[in-house]
Amino acid sequence: MQKKDLLLVEDDRALADLITYHFERAGYNVTRTGDGEEALILCEEINPDLIVLDWMIEGISGIEVCRRLRRKGPTANLPIIMLTARGEEDDRIRGLETGADDYITKPFSPKELVARASAVLRRVRPAIAAENIDYGGIEMDLAAHRVKRDGKSIQLGPTEYRLLRHFLENPGRVFSRQQLLEKVWPHSEDIELRTVDVHIRRLRMALNEHGGPDVIRTVRSAGYALDAETVS
Repeated sequence: MQKKDLLLVEDDRALADLITYHFERAGYNVTRTGDGEEALILCEEINPDLIVLDWMIEGISGIEVCRRLRRKGPTANLPIIMLTARGEEDDRIRGLETGADDYITKPFSPKELVARASAVLRRVRPAIAAENIDYGGIEMDLAAHRVKRDGKSIQLGPTEYRLLRHFLENPGRVFSRQQLLEKVWPHSEDIELRTVDVHIRRLRMALNEHGGPDVIRTVRSAGYALDAETVS
């Protein structure tokens, strides 16, 4: 199963180590920072599936990080769990009203945090937790590793399959070539950007084999998106 990417924003190193350990055991790729400004930059660079965000961090506060992420289109629906030592009801309400999907007060059980993260992902981005993904007439059976479009089988190579899965889990979202390399290719540092174009072309050919409209949108100077909404 494809690993989920977690951005952990926590400036307590011991706590960050503990959280990282439990999330990595649960199958996540974890990127860490203790700085709010860097967290915003990392969100653009790695496009995490989930953010665990401490309220009190270096630089701008976690609550402000959450507010800024909710203002941007690409991160407006990004699942966010707030961590804080502030347990008062007004603080919890403020965190949730700012846009956090869940709120957990210190001290807490790391296992509970992982469970809460899984619950948020199932609720906010169900495709990540599902065994089957269906979008725009494209069906992917994750257990059987099979793909159909409008009921007809589609044959894909391993890379095209991973590429399609990433698009299906993020429909409508535009990804640059560099972002796709980092998400889809295991050793992206050894791959050239133009390789992405080659595999996008192969994926298009496979999906359109039976004459369906092209659902992969090319965004000039930006990248690619799976977007059935643009098909007339």
